This record gives sequence, C-alpha cells and structure tokens, in this order.
Amino acid sequence: MKIIITGSLGNIGRPLTKGLVEKGHSITVISSNTERQKDIETLGANAAIGSLDDVSFLAETFTNADAVYCMVPPNFRELNSVDYYKRIGQNYKKAIEQSKVKRIVFLSSWGAHLDKGTGTILGSYHVEQILKDLENVHITYIRACSMYYNLNNYIDMIKNADMIGTNYKGSDTIVWVAPSDIADAVEEELNKTTNDNLNIRYVASDEVTADETAKALGEAIGKPNLRWTSFSNEQVKKSLMDMGLPEDFAQDLTDLNSSISSGKMGEDYELNKPVLGKVKIKDFASEFADAYNK
Repeated sequence: MKIIITGSLGNIGRPLTKGLVEKGHSITVISSNTERQKDIETLGANAAIGSLDDVSFLAETFTNADAVYCMVPPNFRELNSVDYYKRIGQNYKKAIEQSKVKRIVFLSSWGAHLDKGTGTILGSYHVEQILKDLENVHITYIRACSMYYNLNNYIDMIKNADMIGTNYKGSDTIVWVAPSDIADAVEEELNKTTNDNLNIRYVASDEVTADETAKALGEAIGKPNLRWTSFSNEQVKKSLMDMGLPEDFAQDLTDLNSSISSGKMGEDYELNKPVLGKVKIKDFASEFADAYNK
C-alpha cells in the first residue's frame, strides 16, 4: 500500500512509520522541517517537505495514495488552538477531495464528542465535524486519551515544590495512552479493508487515578511519598498566566483538566471502552524517570 503520514517523525509518527515500512508498505512522511528529511529516509520512507497550510502541496502528496494518516501537529505559536485546528482540518478536507484518496485515519481525542467545555480538545471536535462531510471516503477517528508524555510537564513542579497536581482530584480516574499504542491502532486502521464510511475508535493504555499516577512516578524517581495535589480552577489558570500564557489559552487548559475531573471528557469513552494497550503506568514511569533525571 502507498500510505501518507502527516505529523513528521513525532511521538506517534516515528513508530508508525517504522512499523509500516517493516511490513513492506510504501510510506511518504510529510514534514515542514527540511532537517527531518534524512531521518525519514533512514527509516526507509520518502520525505515530502512542505506546509500543512499549502493545500496544493497536500493534494499532490495525497494523490494515488491508498490511505492517509492525518493529524494536527502541536503549534504553540497558534494561541487560538480551535481556529488553528479548523484551518488545518479544512486544508485536509480540500486536499482529500482534490486527490480523491479514499481512506483516512484522523488522530482525534477523547472528549471530541463535545462541542463545548473541553478547552483545547474542541479543536478535535471541529476537525471531526469538518471531515465527516467528505463523500465516498472511509474515515476512522482515533480518539486517543490523555498522553503519558504530558506528565513530563510536571517535572519542574516536582523538583521545585516536591509535589504534582492540577485542577482535578487525586481520586479522579485518568485514562492514559502511550504513543506506541496509538501507532499500533492507527496501523491497524490504515490496513483495514472494510468500507465503513465512519468508524470511531478509542485508544487507551491504562486507567488509574491521579493518586495512583503520582505513586507510580514517585516510586520511579525515588520519591515514594509523592502525592497528587488538587488545585482550584482559579489557581491553575493564574499559575498558567504567571508562566506567560495568554488568558484565553490558560482558560482552555484549565477547562480541559476540569472536564476530566467532572467526568464529561470520558462520558462517551465509558460507553465505548477499547481493549487497553500494552504500556501501563509503571512502564511509562521508567521513561518518566529518565526524563526527570536528565
């Protein structure tokens, strides 16, 4: 199969590309960074260097492909994340229509069934709405849960304040996912021969409370007494703004965490639970310890 991978060689793109190349597929990886070309080619894939804002480039790259994996790369220069997602989503839609590619797998998020109250996750909701209007295209939405690697953002807090926490309670259950487990699910969906117009697939690796998360990380870094600390929405928003984030962006991140605590983020996930992936919190804790000790 000829498969196009967007998102360059990121946390998901690298293992996905490697796995697909090893199975004999012809892979082209889109990246905006010319310095990535050598790394892409070293994996046995072709590099297409260009911008996701260039619809003509996308359409040309997608043409004659059997399947395309679409994702919206993080871009912290885009302070209005919803507008950013909408723009890239529209670009993907136009390129898919122009290239006439018939199978798409889009990296979405849990909580993408909601049209409000989930902060930055709203971007995934809007891209889902944009892509679902495509005609004669088989689409899978990969609704990935909370990424393990986001826990690395707490390293400074642990080092400086000997605590970890945000605006959800220690007793709140968090559904974590590893990029490698997402890559496995995406690969399966890209290879499917079914003709469903729309398929929604949740991907998760482990379900643990925030307290259990803190315990696993603490044991891995030699802080067995590390406990989860719950902060108010106001405290978290102020802290983010003190770090230099604009108020709207700080509010989005606060809303995201609040929706996890309230259960809104996971309400559809609970109705459509997947088989959990391979990487558990204790497995990730070893990776976290490596990052913590650098």
